[in-house]
Amino acid sequence: MKTSVILGHPDRGSFNHAIAAAVVDALHDNGHEVRFHDLYAEGFDALLPAGEMPSGAALPPQIALHCREIAEADAIVIVHPNWWGQPPAILKGWIDRVIRPGVAYEFLEGDSGQGVPHGLLKARTAIVFNTANTEAGREQRVFGDPLETIWKNCIFGLCGIGSFYRRTFSIVITSTEDQRRAWLAEVRQTILEQLPRAAGSGA
Repeated sequence: MKTSVILGHPDRGSFNHAIAAAVVDALHDNGHEVRFHDLYAEGFDALLPAGEMPSGAALPPQIALHCREIAEADAIVIVHPNWWGQPPAILKGWIDRVIRPGVAYEFLEGDSGQGVPHGLLKARTAIVFNTANTEAGREQRVFGDPLETIWKNCIFGLCGIGSFYRRTFSIVITSTEDQRRAWLAEVRQTILEQLPRAAGSGA
């Protein structure tokens, strides 16, 4: 089972990095083939040039690799902080350049110009782990939890992924070491439950 893990946080000492490490460890324990990308560490170029916009456009090697891996993935895990109710710019650029027509979705002929997409992603499950410094009730009550809509409806739902799980850990800035250890244990358990052991991976 091939699982893509995408991390978007610039600080290598961040809790996001700890979450991503826990995800990768749990996936390996469950026999998954992991494709892990730390976008900041890799220097991912978030700018979408005009020449890349058409479906079937020639892609630079880095983008072609990401597209191939995301198309082959059986599951996708995204890790990032909540910045202004959105993913960091580098991750938004990854979406723009990788979750592209012909790879993640297509528009069908005869839809009367409505632009209703047909999802192409092979993955059946997507998981998003976020961190935040806003209390969960306020995030929902005041801001409407835009990340839920972005990832569940605007991206993964549009691209054909039916099973979606998201968890936000907050408030990170005031959390204790014990709290963070408990959260990381929850991350591992979530992966074990949502993405069970791959068939034929052994004990």
